[in-house]
Amino acid sequence: MSNYLRMTTCFAAAAAAAMTMASTAGHAAGKPNGRNCVMAGGEATMVTRGLAEFMANAALKNSMKKMEANGVGPVALKCNDPAPLTYCIARQRACK
Repeated sequence: MSNYLRMTTCFAAAAAAAMTMASTAGHAAGKPNGRNCVMAGGEATMVTRGLAEFMANAALKNSMKKMEANGVGPVALKCNDPAPLTYCIARQRACK
């Protein structure tokens, strides 16, 4: 397989994975001030750590926007850096 084909395949896989967004609305996270809260999350797989962090945070915001919820507390960001792609997941409590 040529280097060009390998790079193209790797880039296509990274781009497809970056578009994957996940929300985890099933976890109950308590009811501060009588509001319903869940753990919202977003994930991304990108070529660099910076891009993966940015896309995971963007996916998290999109997840909360879709649920019509607001973020409460800090964002928990966790990344794995295996070569050649970096995977990150961002989670935050979201309340309606």
